[in-house]
Amino acid sequence: MVHIYHTQISKEDHEYLMRNDLRKFPLDFQEKIKRYKRWQDAQLSLMGRLLLLRGIQEIYNLDYTNKTIFYTEYNKPYFNQDSIHFNISHSGNRVICAITKRSEVGIDIEKISNIEIDDFEAQFSRNEWSKITHSSNQKKTFFDYWAQKEAVIKSHGHGLTIPLKSFEISENTTIINNQKFYLNEIKIDEEYKCYLSLKLSVDEIYIKQI
Repeated sequence: MVHIYHTQISKEDHEYLMRNDLRKFPLDFQEKIKRYKRWQDAQLSLMGRLLLLRGIQEIYNLDYTNKTIFYTEYNKPYFNQDSIHFNISHSGNRVICAITKRSEVGIDIEKISNIEIDDFEAQFSRNEWSKITHSSNQKKTFFDYWAQKEAVIKSHGHGLTIPLKSFEISENTTIINNQKFYLNEIKIDEEYKCYLSLKLSVDEIYIKQI
């Protein structure tokens, strides 16, 4: 089972969140949030942590408010000596968090936006690029692949040290260094593409909007 929590940020809620929810966290995290110049960036980061804590509370009946989040040398967040795996992503005004004990997990959400797709050709395999360029909706197909690849490297744990072109997505799976990764599309909003990646296949995904 994988639990997924997601929400939207709101300027109307920002002062309340900063005044009432931010103070629940350790001082170093509070200072990090306060350093953001844009309210959107501050709230996206804060909401990611709030989704994680709420999820752990509801799923496992545990209070992780003061639990320290560590980071690997590749900047992947984790709880030390803990069986709870999680990953957080945000794009546009959406924040999403995946929580599970099943395996290492990666999730990525991307707002479908106007970009120069040709600038990214080097990030895809020949087959992937062919499917993108021959698609009836190139932009959506591009973000389909992009979200899948980002989710996979987050699940793998080595981030962008793994070239995106070095592995190919095919039928919601891919292989990196003889290790197979499974992908599931998470449908949140027509304006976004979102994918979940795990090292094991998963049949049950519980999605909750906050």
